[in-house]
Amino acid sequence: MKLAIAVQRYGADINGGAELHARYIAERLARRADVEVVTTCARDYVSWRNELPPGVETVNGVAVRRFPVRHERVPREFGRLSDRVFRHRHSLADELAWLRAEGPASPDMVEYLARTPADYAVIFSYRYYHAWHAARRLHQKAVLVPTAERDPAIALGIFGPIFRGIRAVMYNSHEERALIEAATGNAAVPGVVVGVGSDVPAHTDGARFRRAFRIDRPFAIYIGRVDENKGCRELFDYFIRYAAVFPRGLDLVLVGSAVMPIPDHTRVHHLGFLPDRDKFDALAAADLLIMPSYYESLSMVALEAWALGRPVLANGRCDVLKGQCIRSNAGLYYESYEEFSEALYALESNGPLHARLGENGRAFFRRHYAWPVIEQKYFEMFARLDRETTRSTAVEPLPGWLARRRRSLPPAQDLLAGLPAGPATGRRTAA
Repeated sequence: MKLAIAVQRYGADINGGAELHARYIAERLARRADVEVVTTCARDYVSWRNELPPGVETVNGVAVRRFPVRHERVPREFGRLSDRVFRHRHSLADELAWLRAEGPASPDMVEYLARTPADYAVIFSYRYYHAWHAARRLHQKAVLVPTAERDPAIALGIFGPIFRGIRAVMYNSHEERALIEAATGNAAVPGVVVGVGSDVPAHTDGARFRRAFRIDRPFAIYIGRVDENKGCRELFDYFIRYAAVFPRGLDLVLVGSAVMPIPDHTRVHHLGFLPDRDKFDALAAADLLIMPSYYESLSMVALEAWALGRPVLANGRCDVLKGQCIRSNAGLYYESYEEFSEALYALESNGPLHARLGENGRAFFRRHYAWPVIEQKYFEMFARLDRETTRSTAVEPLPGWLARRRRSLPPAQDLLAGLPAGPATGRRTAA
Protein backbone atom coordinates (compact mmCIF):
# COMPACT_ATOMS: atom_id res chain seq x y z
CA MET A 1 0.00 0.00 0.00
CA LYS A 2 1.23 3.48 -0.90
CA LEU A 3 0.29 6.42 1.35
CA ALA A 4 0.85 10.17 1.07
CA ILE A 5 0.91 12.11 4.35
CA ALA A 6 0.13 15.79 3.72
CA VAL A 7 0.87 18.32 6.47
CA GLN A 8 1.59 22.05 6.66
CA ARG A 9 5.19 21.73 7.96
CA TYR A 10 7.36 18.79 8.91
CA GLY A 11 10.70 17.99 10.48
CA ALA A 12 12.41 16.14 13.29
CA ASP A 13 12.80 19.46 15.11
CA ILE A 14 9.26 20.75 14.45
CA ASN A 15 7.19 19.90 17.50
CA GLY A 16 3.84 21.63 17.05
CA GLY A 17 0.94 19.43 18.08
CA ALA A 18 -0.46 18.59 14.64
CA GLU A 19 2.98 18.45 13.03
CA LEU A 20 4.38 16.11 15.66
CA HIS A 21 1.21 14.03 15.37
CA ALA A 22 1.75 13.77 11.59
CA ARG A 23 5.39 12.75 12.02
CA TYR A 24 4.56 10.06 14.55
CA ILE A 25 1.83 8.64 12.28
CA ALA A 26 4.06 8.77 9.18
CA GLU A 27 6.92 6.96 10.92
CA ARG A 28 4.65 4.24 12.33
CA LEU A 29 2.64 3.64 9.13
CA ALA A 30 5.93 3.45 7.18
CA ARG A 31 6.62 0.16 8.95
CA ARG A 32 3.81 -1.50 7.00
CA ALA A 33 3.29 0.75 3.94
CA ASP A 34 5.18 2.83 1.38
CA VAL A 35 4.88 6.33 2.90
CA GLU A 36 5.84 9.71 1.45
CA VAL A 37 5.33 12.93 3.40
CA VAL A 38 4.29 15.93 1.29
CA THR A 39 4.77 19.30 2.94
CA THR A 40 6.03 22.87 2.54
CA CYS A 41 9.39 24.56 2.95
CA ALA A 42 8.08 26.45 6.01
CA ARG A 43 9.44 25.99 9.49
CA ASP A 44 7.60 28.81 11.29
CA TYR A 45 3.80 28.49 11.63
CA VAL A 46 3.26 32.24 12.09
CA SER A 47 4.89 33.53 8.89
CA TRP A 48 5.08 30.34 6.74
CA ARG A 49 8.43 31.72 5.56
CA ASN A 50 10.34 29.37 3.24
CA GLU A 51 13.30 28.29 5.36
CA LEU A 52 13.88 24.68 4.25
CA PRO A 53 15.06 23.70 0.75
CA PRO A 54 12.54 22.32 -1.75
CA GLY A 55 12.91 18.76 -2.98
CA VAL A 56 13.17 15.37 -1.31
CA GLU A 57 15.01 14.42 1.87
CA THR A 58 14.77 11.57 4.35
CA VAL A 59 13.67 12.27 7.93
CA ASN A 60 13.90 9.35 10.37
CA GLY A 61 13.72 6.89 7.48
CA VAL A 62 10.68 8.49 5.78
CA ALA A 63 10.83 10.29 2.41
CA VAL A 64 9.77 13.94 2.75
CA ARG A 65 8.98 16.06 -0.33
CA ARG A 66 8.88 19.83 0.22
CA PHE A 67 7.30 22.58 -1.88
CA PRO A 68 7.74 26.35 -1.50
CA VAL A 69 5.02 28.56 -0.03
CA ARG A 70 3.92 31.19 -2.53
CA HIS A 71 3.51 34.02 -0.02
CA GLU A 72 4.06 34.54 3.67
CA ARG A 73 1.21 35.15 6.05
CA VAL A 74 0.50 38.82 6.80
CA PRO A 75 -0.74 38.82 10.42
CA ARG A 76 -2.62 42.12 10.14
CA GLU A 77 -4.50 41.02 7.01
CA PHE A 78 -5.23 37.59 8.49
CA GLY A 79 -6.53 39.23 11.67
CA ARG A 80 -8.77 41.57 9.68
CA LEU A 81 -10.26 38.69 7.68
CA SER A 82 -10.65 36.55 10.80
CA ASP A 83 -12.62 39.33 12.43
CA ARG A 84 -14.85 39.61 9.35
CA VAL A 85 -15.75 35.93 9.00
CA PHE A 86 -15.89 35.11 12.71
CA ARG A 87 -17.75 38.19 13.98
CA HIS A 88 -19.73 39.67 11.07
CA ARG A 89 -22.11 38.69 8.33
CA HIS A 90 -19.96 37.79 5.36
CA SER A 91 -19.69 36.02 2.00
CA LEU A 92 -18.17 32.78 0.82
CA ALA A 93 -15.58 34.90 -1.01
CA ASP A 94 -14.60 36.38 2.36
CA GLU A 95 -14.04 32.86 3.71
CA LEU A 96 -11.91 31.90 0.73
CA ALA A 97 -9.85 35.07 1.24
CA TRP A 98 -9.45 34.07 4.89
CA LEU A 99 -8.24 30.62 3.80
CA ARG A 100 -5.61 32.16 1.49
CA ALA A 101 -4.46 34.44 4.30
CA GLU A 102 -4.35 31.51 6.75
CA GLY A 103 -1.97 29.62 4.44
CA PRO A 104 0.38 27.97 3.90
CA ALA A 105 -0.44 28.68 0.25
CA SER A 106 1.50 26.17 -1.83
CA PRO A 107 -0.29 25.44 -5.13
CA ASP A 108 2.63 23.25 -6.25
CA MET A 109 2.16 21.04 -3.20
CA VAL A 110 -1.56 20.67 -3.95
CA GLU A 111 -0.88 19.94 -7.61
CA TYR A 112 1.61 17.23 -6.71
CA LEU A 113 -0.87 15.65 -4.32
CA ALA A 114 -3.54 15.69 -7.01
CA ARG A 115 -1.23 13.62 -9.26
CA THR A 116 0.11 11.28 -6.57
CA PRO A 117 -0.32 7.56 -7.28
CA ALA A 118 -0.87 6.88 -3.57
CA ASP A 119 -3.80 4.69 -2.60
CA TYR A 120 -4.82 7.18 0.09
CA ALA A 121 -3.78 10.68 1.06
CA VAL A 122 -3.80 11.22 4.83
CA ILE A 123 -4.29 14.98 5.16
CA PHE A 124 -3.60 16.81 8.41
CA SER A 125 -5.27 19.92 9.85
CA TYR A 126 -8.52 20.78 8.06
CA ARG A 127 -8.32 24.57 8.42
CA TYR A 128 -5.22 25.18 6.31
CA TYR A 129 -4.95 26.07 2.62
CA HIS A 130 -3.23 22.84 1.60
CA ALA A 131 -5.80 20.65 3.37
CA TRP A 132 -8.86 22.35 1.88
CA HIS A 133 -7.54 22.34 -1.69
CA ALA A 134 -6.06 18.83 -1.50
CA ALA A 135 -9.27 17.38 -0.02
CA ARG A 136 -11.31 18.88 -2.86
CA ARG A 137 -8.93 17.58 -5.51
CA LEU A 138 -8.41 14.12 -3.98
CA HIS A 139 -11.78 13.56 -2.30
CA GLN A 140 -12.02 9.93 -3.50
CA LYS A 141 -8.89 8.96 -1.58
CA ALA A 142 -8.69 11.71 1.03
CA VAL A 143 -8.53 10.58 4.67
CA LEU A 144 -8.63 13.68 6.85
CA VAL A 145 -7.04 14.03 10.30
CA PRO A 146 -8.76 17.33 11.18
CA THR A 147 -7.08 18.23 14.53
CA ALA A 148 -10.08 20.51 15.09
CA GLU A 149 -10.50 22.62 18.19
CA ARG A 150 -13.62 24.36 19.42
CA ASP A 151 -13.01 27.65 17.64
CA PRO A 152 -15.11 29.52 15.06
CA ALA A 153 -13.18 28.14 12.04
CA ILE A 154 -15.09 24.85 12.21
CA ALA A 155 -18.34 26.76 11.59
CA LEU A 156 -17.18 28.41 8.35
CA GLY A 157 -19.26 27.43 5.33
CA ILE A 158 -16.29 26.36 3.20
CA PHE A 159 -15.54 23.34 5.38
CA GLY A 160 -18.86 21.51 5.46
CA PRO A 161 -18.64 20.25 1.86
CA ILE A 162 -15.11 18.96 2.52
CA PHE A 163 -16.11 16.92 5.56
CA ARG A 164 -19.15 15.52 3.74
CA GLY A 165 -17.32 14.65 0.53
CA ILE A 166 -14.10 12.90 1.56
CA ARG A 167 -13.57 9.17 2.09
CA ALA A 168 -12.94 9.06 5.85
CA VAL A 169 -12.10 11.05 8.98
CA MET A 170 -9.63 9.99 11.70
CA TYR A 171 -10.76 11.87 14.80
CA ASN A 172 -8.61 12.76 17.77
CA SER A 173 -11.33 12.51 20.39
CA HIS A 174 -15.02 11.84 20.90
CA GLU A 175 -15.53 15.56 21.55
CA GLU A 176 -13.88 16.47 18.25
CA ARG A 177 -16.09 13.98 16.42
CA ALA A 178 -19.26 15.32 18.04
CA LEU A 179 -18.26 18.91 17.22
CA ILE A 180 -17.47 18.18 13.56
CA GLU A 181 -20.56 16.07 12.97
CA ALA A 182 -22.77 18.79 14.46
CA ALA A 183 -21.04 21.55 12.48
CA THR A 184 -20.84 19.81 9.09
CA GLY A 185 -23.47 17.05 9.00
CA ASN A 186 -20.91 14.43 7.99
CA ALA A 187 -22.13 11.53 10.16
CA ALA A 188 -22.48 9.30 7.06
CA VAL A 189 -18.76 9.56 6.28
CA PRO A 190 -16.68 6.68 7.69
CA GLY A 191 -14.83 7.78 10.79
CA VAL A 192 -13.10 6.46 13.87
CA VAL A 193 -11.71 8.02 17.04
CA VAL A 194 -8.04 7.09 16.93
CA GLY A 195 -5.79 9.88 18.24
CA VAL A 196 -2.06 9.24 18.28
CA GLY A 197 0.43 7.17 20.24
CA SER A 198 3.78 8.22 21.60
CA ASP A 199 7.23 6.66 21.84
CA VAL A 200 7.27 6.67 25.62
CA PRO A 201 10.56 5.14 26.83
CA ALA A 202 10.43 1.91 28.80
CA HIS A 203 12.73 3.42 31.44
CA THR A 204 12.86 6.97 32.77
CA ASP A 205 15.08 8.55 35.40
CA GLY A 206 13.46 11.28 37.42
CA ALA A 207 16.45 11.46 39.78
CA ARG A 208 18.76 12.19 36.83
CA PHE A 209 16.47 15.06 35.78
CA ARG A 210 16.50 16.54 39.28
CA ARG A 211 20.30 16.40 39.45
CA ALA A 212 20.76 17.82 35.96
CA PHE A 213 18.42 20.79 36.51
CA ARG A 214 18.94 21.25 40.26
CA ILE A 215 15.30 20.88 41.17
CA ASP A 216 14.92 19.57 44.70
CA ARG A 217 11.32 20.31 45.65
CA PRO A 218 8.18 18.42 44.50
CA PHE A 219 6.64 20.02 41.44
CA ALA A 220 3.84 20.10 38.90
CA ILE A 221 4.92 20.35 35.27
CA TYR A 222 3.60 22.14 32.21
CA ILE A 223 4.94 20.98 28.82
CA GLY A 224 4.25 22.96 25.67
CA ARG A 225 4.54 26.40 24.17
CA VAL A 226 4.36 28.99 26.96
CA ASP A 227 1.68 31.10 25.33
CA GLU A 228 -1.39 33.04 26.42
CA ASN A 229 -3.35 31.12 23.78
CA LYS A 230 -2.49 27.91 25.68
CA GLY A 231 -3.98 29.24 28.92
CA CYS A 232 -0.62 30.10 30.47
CA ARG A 233 -1.56 33.58 31.69
CA GLU A 234 -4.39 32.13 33.77
CA LEU A 235 -2.09 29.30 34.91
CA PHE A 236 0.47 31.80 36.20
CA ASP A 237 -2.19 33.83 38.00
CA TYR A 238 -3.68 30.75 39.65
CA PHE A 239 -0.32 29.24 40.58
CA ILE A 240 1.07 32.39 42.22
CA ARG A 241 -2.10 32.66 44.32
CA TYR A 242 -1.77 28.96 45.21
CA ALA A 243 1.90 29.43 46.17
CA ALA A 244 0.96 32.21 48.59
CA VAL A 245 -1.64 30.02 50.30
CA PHE A 246 0.47 26.83 50.33
CA PRO A 247 4.08 27.89 51.08
CA ARG A 248 5.13 24.23 51.31
CA GLY A 249 3.15 23.17 48.25
CA LEU A 250 4.35 22.21 44.80
CA ASP A 251 6.65 24.22 42.56
CA LEU A 252 5.82 24.75 38.88
CA VAL A 253 8.25 23.61 36.16
CA LEU A 254 7.71 24.86 32.59
CA VAL A 255 9.13 22.95 29.61
CA GLY A 256 8.83 24.59 26.21
CA SER A 257 9.68 27.75 24.32
CA ALA A 258 8.09 30.96 25.62
CA VAL A 259 6.26 33.61 23.61
CA MET A 260 5.09 35.51 26.70
CA PRO A 261 6.81 36.74 29.88
CA ILE A 262 7.52 34.19 32.62
CA PRO A 263 6.73 35.29 36.19
CA ASP A 264 9.80 36.09 38.28
CA HIS A 265 8.92 33.79 41.16
CA THR A 266 11.10 31.50 43.27
CA ARG A 267 8.76 28.55 42.73
CA VAL A 268 8.40 28.92 38.94
CA HIS A 269 11.19 27.30 36.88
CA HIS A 270 11.32 27.74 33.11
CA LEU A 271 13.66 25.23 31.45
CA GLY A 272 12.94 26.05 27.79
CA PHE A 273 12.68 23.42 25.08
CA LEU A 274 14.08 20.03 26.13
CA PRO A 275 14.98 16.92 24.13
CA ASP A 276 12.77 13.88 24.60
CA ARG A 277 15.00 12.19 27.17
CA ASP A 278 14.90 15.21 29.47
CA LYS A 279 11.18 15.71 28.85
CA PHE A 280 10.24 12.16 29.82
CA ASP A 281 12.57 12.19 32.82
CA ALA A 282 10.94 15.47 33.89
CA LEU A 283 7.49 13.85 33.66
CA ALA A 284 8.74 10.91 35.71
CA ALA A 285 10.02 13.30 38.39
CA ALA A 286 6.85 15.42 38.49
CA ASP A 287 3.90 14.91 40.81
CA LEU A 288 1.46 15.74 38.02
CA LEU A 289 0.99 17.45 34.67
CA ILE A 290 -1.06 20.65 34.35
CA MET A 291 -2.92 21.29 31.06
CA PRO A 292 -4.35 24.85 31.18
CA SER A 293 -5.44 25.11 27.54
CA TYR A 294 -8.99 26.09 26.63
CA TYR A 295 -8.76 24.56 23.14
CA GLU A 296 -7.33 21.15 22.26
CA SER A 297 -8.27 18.42 19.79
CA LEU A 298 -6.08 15.99 21.74
CA SER A 299 -3.29 16.53 24.25
CA MET A 300 -0.35 14.28 23.39
CA VAL A 301 1.53 15.32 26.51
CA ALA A 302 -1.44 14.34 28.70
CA LEU A 303 -1.33 10.88 27.12
CA GLU A 304 2.42 10.71 27.81
CA ALA A 305 1.84 11.69 31.44
CA TRP A 306 -0.73 8.93 31.82
CA ALA A 307 1.62 6.43 30.16
CA LEU A 308 4.12 7.23 32.92
CA GLY A 309 1.52 6.97 35.67
CA ARG A 310 1.20 10.69 36.36
CA PRO A 311 -2.23 12.25 36.95
CA VAL A 312 -3.36 15.30 34.98
CA LEU A 313 -4.95 18.53 36.17
CA ALA A 314 -6.82 20.03 33.21
CA ASN A 315 -8.78 23.14 32.35
CA GLY A 316 -12.39 21.99 32.66
CA ARG A 317 -13.55 24.53 30.09
CA CYS A 318 -11.80 22.46 27.40
CA ASP A 319 -14.33 19.81 26.39
CA VAL A 320 -11.66 17.41 25.13
CA LEU A 321 -9.45 17.56 28.23
CA LYS A 322 -12.43 17.27 30.56
CA GLY A 323 -13.78 14.31 28.59
CA GLN A 324 -10.40 12.57 28.65
CA CYS A 325 -10.11 13.03 32.41
CA ILE A 326 -13.59 11.57 32.94
CA ARG A 327 -13.13 8.61 30.58
CA SER A 328 -9.71 7.73 31.96
CA ASN A 329 -10.56 8.40 35.61
CA ALA A 330 -6.96 9.57 35.71
CA GLY A 331 -7.23 13.32 36.17
CA LEU A 332 -9.05 16.22 37.80
CA TYR A 333 -10.24 19.43 36.17
CA TYR A 334 -10.91 22.98 37.30
CA GLU A 335 -13.01 25.92 36.19
CA SER A 336 -12.01 28.44 38.88
CA TYR A 337 -9.04 29.33 41.06
CA GLU A 338 -10.59 27.61 44.07
CA GLU A 339 -10.95 24.34 42.14
CA PHE A 340 -7.42 24.67 40.74
CA SER A 341 -5.91 25.25 44.16
CA GLU A 342 -7.72 22.42 45.95
CA ALA A 343 -7.10 19.95 43.11
CA LEU A 344 -3.40 20.80 42.97
CA TYR A 345 -3.10 20.27 46.72
CA ALA A 346 -5.00 16.96 46.49
CA LEU A 347 -2.76 15.60 43.73
CA GLU A 348 0.55 15.87 45.56
CA SER A 349 2.35 12.56 45.24
CA ASN A 350 2.24 11.64 48.94
CA GLY A 351 -1.53 11.06 48.83
CA PRO A 352 -3.52 7.93 47.85
CA LEU A 353 -5.44 9.82 45.16
CA HIS A 354 -2.21 10.42 43.24
CA ALA A 355 -1.35 6.72 43.08
CA ARG A 356 -4.85 5.59 42.10
CA LEU A 357 -5.21 8.13 39.29
CA GLY A 358 -1.72 7.28 38.07
CA GLU A 359 -2.59 3.59 37.83
CA ASN A 360 -5.79 4.44 35.96
CA GLY A 361 -3.79 6.59 33.53
CA ARG A 362 -1.38 3.77 32.68
CA ALA A 363 -4.27 1.41 31.97
CA PHE A 364 -6.10 4.03 29.86
CA PHE A 365 -3.02 4.65 27.73
CA ARG A 366 -2.43 0.92 27.14
CA ARG A 367 -6.05 0.32 26.11
CA HIS A 368 -6.43 3.22 23.70
CA TYR A 369 -3.09 4.81 22.77
CA ALA A 370 -0.43 2.13 22.64
CA TRP A 371 1.04 2.09 19.13
CA PRO A 372 -0.35 -1.32 18.11
CA VAL A 373 -3.85 0.02 18.85
CA ILE A 374 -3.31 3.19 16.80
CA GLU A 375 -1.76 1.37 13.83
CA GLN A 376 -4.53 -1.23 13.78
CA LYS A 377 -7.20 1.49 13.59
CA TYR A 378 -5.51 3.13 10.59
CA PHE A 379 -5.07 -0.09 8.63
CA GLU A 380 -8.56 -1.29 9.50
CA MET A 381 -9.92 1.96 8.06
CA PHE A 382 -7.89 1.55 4.85
CA ALA A 383 -9.17 -2.03 4.53
CA ARG A 384 -12.74 -0.84 5.08
CA LEU A 385 -12.39 1.79 2.37
CA ASP A 386 -10.95 -0.82 -0.01
CA ARG A 387 -14.08 -2.92 0.54
CA GLU A 388 -16.53 -0.03 0.20
CA THR A 389 -15.89 0.52 -3.49
CA THR A 390 -19.59 1.18 -4.10
CA ARG A 391 -19.64 4.35 -2.02
CA SER A 392 -19.22 7.33 -4.30
CA THR A 393 -17.84 10.55 -2.86
CA ALA A 394 -18.05 14.04 -4.23
CA VAL A 395 -17.39 17.50 -2.85
CA GLU A 396 -20.22 19.92 -3.52
CA PRO A 397 -19.16 22.50 -6.14
CA LEU A 398 -18.64 26.10 -5.18
CA PRO A 399 -21.48 28.45 -6.17
CA GLY A 400 -21.01 30.89 -9.02
CA TRP A 401 -19.07 34.16 -8.97
CA LEU A 402 -22.01 36.31 -7.90
CA ALA A 403 -23.35 33.88 -5.29
CA ARG A 404 -19.92 33.61 -3.68
CA ARG A 405 -19.99 37.37 -3.07
CA ARG A 406 -23.40 37.61 -1.40
CA ARG A 407 -22.98 38.43 2.27
CA SER A 408 -25.49 35.84 3.37
CA LEU A 409 -23.39 33.83 5.86
CA PRO A 410 -23.81 34.51 9.60
CA PRO A 411 -20.84 35.10 11.90
CA ALA A 412 -19.03 31.84 12.51
CA GLN A 413 -18.82 32.48 16.24
CA ASP A 414 -22.63 32.66 16.40
CA LEU A 415 -22.90 29.28 14.69
CA LEU A 416 -20.26 27.84 17.01
CA ALA A 417 -22.22 29.00 20.05
CA GLY A 418 -25.18 26.90 18.89
CA LEU A 419 -23.20 23.64 18.61
CA PRO A 420 -23.29 21.01 21.39
CA ALA A 421 -20.68 21.50 24.09
CA GLY A 422 -19.27 19.52 26.98
CA PRO A 423 -17.54 16.16 27.32
CA ALA A 424 -18.88 13.40 25.07
CA THR A 425 -19.11 10.84 27.85
CA GLY A 426 -22.66 9.84 27.01
CA ARG A 427 -22.37 9.95 23.23
CA ARG A 428 -21.23 7.44 20.65
CA THR A 429 -17.72 6.35 21.53
CA ALA A 430 -16.66 4.07 18.67
CA ALA A 431 -17.17 3.64 14.96
